[in-house]
Amino acid sequence: MSFQEIMSLVGGIALFLFGMTLMEDGLKKVAGNKLELILYRLSNTPLKGVLLGTGVTAVIQSSCATSVMTVGFVNSGMMKVRQAVSVILGAILGTSITGWIICLSTVGGASGLSGIFSTKTLTAVVAIVGIILRMFVKKQTAAHVGDIMMGFAVLMFGMSAMSGSVGGLGEDPFFRNLLVSMSNPLLGILVGTVFTAVLQSASAAVGIVQALSATGALSFGAALPLLMGIAIGASVPVLLSAVGANTEGKRAALVYPVAGFISTMGCAALWYIADAIFRFPFIDTMVDPVRIALVNTILRFGMVLLLLPFSDVIEALVGLIVPDARPGEEDPALRLEDRFIGHPSIAIEQSRVTIDAMAEISEEALGDALSLLTDFSADGFEEVQKKEALVDRYEDALGTYLVKLTGHELTERQNKDVSTFLHTISDFERISDHALNIAESAAELREKSIAFSGEAKREIDVVSSAVREIVRLTFDAFRNGDMENATRVEPLEEWIDSLCDEMKMHHVERLQRGQCTIHQGFVFNDLLTNYERVSDHCSNIAVAMIELDADVFDTHEYLSQVKEKRSADFERVYEDYRERFAI
Repeated sequence: MSFQEIMSLVGGIALFLFGMTLMEDGLKKVAGNKLELILYRLSNTPLKGVLLGTGVTAVIQSSCATSVMTVGFVNSGMMKVRQAVSVILGAILGTSITGWIICLSTVGGASGLSGIFSTKTLTAVVAIVGIILRMFVKKQTAAHVGDIMMGFAVLMFGMSAMSGSVGGLGEDPFFRNLLVSMSNPLLGILVGTVFTAVLQSASAAVGIVQALSATGALSFGAALPLLMGIAIGASVPVLLSAVGANTEGKRAALVYPVAGFISTMGCAALWYIADAIFRFPFIDTMVDPVRIALVNTILRFGMVLLLLPFSDVIEALVGLIVPDARPGEEDPALRLEDRFIGHPSIAIEQSRVTIDAMAEISEEALGDALSLLTDFSADGFEEVQKKEALVDRYEDALGTYLVKLTGHELTERQNKDVSTFLHTISDFERISDHALNIAESAAELREKSIAFSGEAKREIDVVSSAVREIVRLTFDAFRNGDMENATRVEPLEEWIDSLCDEMKMHHVERLQRGQCTIHQGFVFNDLLTNYERVSDHCSNIAVAMIELDADVFDTHEYLSQVKEKRSADFERVYEDYRERFAI
């Protein structure tokens, strides 16, 4: 093999790998946003998991990407290891579709209709359409489709360059002997495994084997062990995703190598035992790219068919390999996955789940704090402190994560979601701060043996109920994206402000009558201030939802219009709350 042919081979491999990467990235951007969420939400049975894993991998052209996403789902608590097993089995099968795409490079012809449908003509047309979409169409989706087409064209050029550079090797005795040695099952599987682990792409490895088959010197007996090794080596990138994962994430990352190794060895044992008994005559038949694609698909289908009934066994096996973590070793609360940053739809979905959890803890902290006013306990106070500290950690993690996400290409809907999250997480955190302040006021009442008058207690109970209601209303509206409930927050916030003002005047009157003391007044006013602040933050959350849904964000302008115009709906809701929470 001459120096020129070697350089042509290396250059062809480089073009092939780059084209495959470009095509995969474009496919992920065009289809991934929807498919990723479908994969997360609908993989609730083994059969669905396999079908979805196969479909998603076939579309985005990467079993590694599908498997790494699945590991992330498990690591974040969005999916169970049991679900991950079936999805990853589907990914093992779905990646075989790339071999059929590469088979297009074998279409040839020089004249007539065959010339029109030749590889060169097809590649040229795809490249021209791709560059037009990429450079002259402004829509993001069109640009991504252009990337897919350009990636396909580069992949075809790379494949042609590889095939051309190795075309003369079919008559080389050394090369033929080398390929014959691949007929040794153990050697062939080992070479395929190492080769794929280095390339970190099963599709690329299969493509290169298809290029070698174009020499006419690769037999079925030599190709099969290589394909088996490729099936094992494809698990290496997924195994690397276990770094930094929690116990469940590590177990999910082990599913691919464990499943790949067991199913490949199982298929190899069945095949070579059968061959030893029946002596299949086609073992020495030379294969071409189409036959490589067919054998690869059948092999992977057999691997999935072999393991699917034993999904529970695989789950138990990875559970034995990675034992349960000791209590306190992991923090299950904060599981925002950096590996999802490149998949905005999933990153946003996980952010939403995390913010919902943050809101729930903040709401619980406030409820616990309000309960301390009537039934104080040291354990209850400590619980409020713990929840407030946890909400703080949520805010820090979410803020950092969402800022990272803004650096990636987002759709209009995704931009709205991220903006809403960024505008509201600080309000959820501040509500937990005020919950702690209320708990501290309850502790002060207990320590100093301060008791409010009967009238003051009754008023505190009324405004506490109103605050519980506005928090429930706001948080439910946020979790469910309920704009109707969001519009009910501002009338209640205004009534809580009025309540607090009225209660302050009543307190002054009680002071004048000698029914209350200055010390009671300090705690009383602190409570009212925290109540007002909580309702203000609820208002901020509701306004952010309403304004960002309408593609604007001017809190001051919105509130000014609402309070000045006071529509009939506003007045009706306001009157309802005034009757419900009257003192």
